[in-house]
Amino acid sequence: MIANIVPQQVIRRFLSSVPSGGSRYWTIRGRGARLIQTSRLMLQENSTQASNENNGVSAINMETLTNLNDAPALILDEKLSPEKIDWTRSYHGLSVQPFSSDIADVLLKEIDPDDVEIKPDGILYLPEIKYRRILNKAFGPGGWGLAPRGETIITPKSVTREYALVCHGRLVSVARGEQEYFDPNNIATATEGCKSNALMRCCKDLGVASELWDPRFIRQFKKEKCVEQFVEHQATKRKRKLWRRKDQTWEYPYKVATF
Repeated sequence: MIANIVPQQVIRRFLSSVPSGGSRYWTIRGRGARLIQTSRLMLQENSTQASNENNGVSAINMETLTNLNDAPALILDEKLSPEKIDWTRSYHGLSVQPFSSDIADVLLKEIDPDDVEIKPDGILYLPEIKYRRILNKAFGPGGWGLAPRGETIITPKSVTREYALVCHGRLVSVARGEQEYFDPNNIATATEGCKSNALMRCCKDLGVASELWDPRFIRQFKKEKCVEQFVEHQATKRKRKLWRRKDQTWEYPYKVATF
């Protein structure tokens, strides 16, 4: 039993990190659930463990949410396993010291205007592969990674999961990624898009492509590099106003609208 190998102060520290009331994104399943329930029973007075340890901890009843049961393995206490860091809840290395000037120069370098794309609704963005290239150049391939902080949550229209960005063994940022989907057969693709979305959000804390959140840069870039035009959907004949880069052309199913 856990009581024979884990001191009570460790169990208390572990339970203090577990929300008692739950929240929209908190679910507890499998071994983690049994561990939490058993730990709580050990600290309750005048209770009989044998009659309760099979009760488990029920997942929060959320009719619109589904989980893939892909939560990372739980590490009870990092002090018991110092070579293992539980990135599902650890903030190891956060803000310990700045990265070297060489790394900072790569991360804070101004983005190349040719790398910036614009969505039809006028939102500027940097393709996710460009974020990965910047991190690979700054930290080296294998010198950074995204660690999941919980299970993948699937709603009827989107996928969401929380990730931690870890660079050179230090936690840098935590962000929740999200991705919409329209066909249940595309959930696997949506989970990958969710991960990329979390990466983009984490990179904001490193200053990567920070210009894309600067209103002045956005206005200037759209004025110099982009154009907004009325286009016509060739199948539905519906006309609407959309954005594109000036060095690109409209592709099927859109064409410039005529009035």
